[in-house]
Amino acid sequence: MPEASMLARRHAPVVPRGVTVARRRPPVTTESPMLRGLLIAIAVAFLALFLLLPLIVVFAEALQNGVGAYLEALSDPDARAAIWLTLLVAAISVPLNLIFGVAAAWCIAKFEFPGKSILLTLIDLPFSISPVVAGLVYVLLFGAQGLFGPYLQSIGVDIIFAVPGIVLATVFVTFPFVARELIPLMEQQGTGDEEVAMTLGATGVQTFLRVTLPNIRWALLYGVLLCNARAMGEFGAVAVVSGRIRGLTTTMPLQVEISYNEYHAVAAFAVASLLALLALVTLAAKALLESRYGDELASKAPR
Repeated sequence: MPEASMLARRHAPVVPRGVTVARRRPPVTTESPMLRGLLIAIAVAFLALFLLLPLIVVFAEALQNGVGAYLEALSDPDARAAIWLTLLVAAISVPLNLIFGVAAAWCIAKFEFPGKSILLTLIDLPFSISPVVAGLVYVLLFGAQGLFGPYLQSIGVDIIFAVPGIVLATVFVTFPFVARELIPLMEQQGTGDEEVAMTLGATGVQTFLRVTLPNIRWALLYGVLLCNARAMGEFGAVAVVSGRIRGLTTTMPLQVEISYNEYHAVAAFAVASLLALLALVTLAAKALLESRYGDELASKAPR
């Protein structure tokens, strides 16, 4: 500790005698306590009305006939098939988006090339196109009367109204999330660390695994969490390409709609509550990362 104090004094700024240094004061807000209280009350009321209350209603409706009816609704063969299909689609689409997001962010942040702005625009395309339109485009491409549909049918490959179509639609809707988390961070970090590693004799793979990946791991994990949450909750594009075949191509959001339209409220809200639980787990994982690694995340965030 004496060495640390001596080092701190050595690097402390020298202030001439007779000169007083003004201490920084915390920012003073001009709002009155009543206005601050009103703003806080509005925010809390908004969150309670539009977020907390619907969540409570979902679980209350799911458990209105008891835990036994709730578990029975989740053990229904169609519900179990929907749960399994949702997890399968997420397990396929999220790794694909991870690979694409890292590759796209690497190219955009580390290199200059013609068409870079076009690539950025294409990455944002799913944010500006309705998921229903995206699903319709896949039907026009791979459907029975689509551009590639007759050829695919001739070789026995089913895309539309099958699992591959659901995966394609989910990948399209969710692929910006990982890339958009990584691009600002990698642009802010620049290429200095990679250039030093290459100068010291590291290969491209070694540079990525030992330099680039550790620098982006938290943003990458954030993107994966968001991508996974959207993949499991996607409705519009999947509804168009799935055909809603019971037990085969119905994901959890589609199963909720089918059950509710058939007046099976407990079954619908039971599956909806499971989706809500998955979303809460995602939020809990995000909050845990921020609480445990908040300083590191802040130090690596783009400024």
